[in-house]
Amino acid sequence: MIKGIYEAHLPVRNISKSTEFYSNLGLELAHHGEAVTFFWIEKGKSWLGLWETDKVETPYHPSLRHIAFHVELDDLLNAKEWLEERGVSVRKAFGFEPEQQPIVLPNNPQSHAALYFKDPDGNSLEFITPLKIDEEIDFKMMEFRDWNNKN
Repeated sequence: MIKGIYEAHLPVRNISKSTEFYSNLGLELAHHGEAVTFFWIEKGKSWLGLWETDKVETPYHPSLRHIAFHVELDDLLNAKEWLEERGVSVRKAFGFEPEQQPIVLPNNPQSHAALYFKDPDGNSLEFITPLKIDEEIDFKMMEFRDWNNKN
């Protein structure tokens, strides 16, 4: 029955500024409205809704105001430079400084590599790729380069 997640939503202060930011990340504009603007993540399969609202003042928590974009490992490894070319900085996450990212998340029995950044409104954005699925693992969160050396 369920095939995937079709849409996710984030609050923004200024729809024009946010439209420029997400366009700069390479997302295709799907709909521009007065209350909400949508960008395709994967055309016809998933999109991101941006709502201009004062709810952008809601304090950040991982369960709120967070989107993780699935990327390929090669793209993740080049993501810092790619983001910097677009004027976006990687942020500190889980105690790991930007220069230590990507990091590997041990969500046993899965492991993922990820790095983190913010949009203009402080919404948490993540690039993530699966490394191992359904494989028993036992390690602490670490830098990708350390994980890569062990694997």
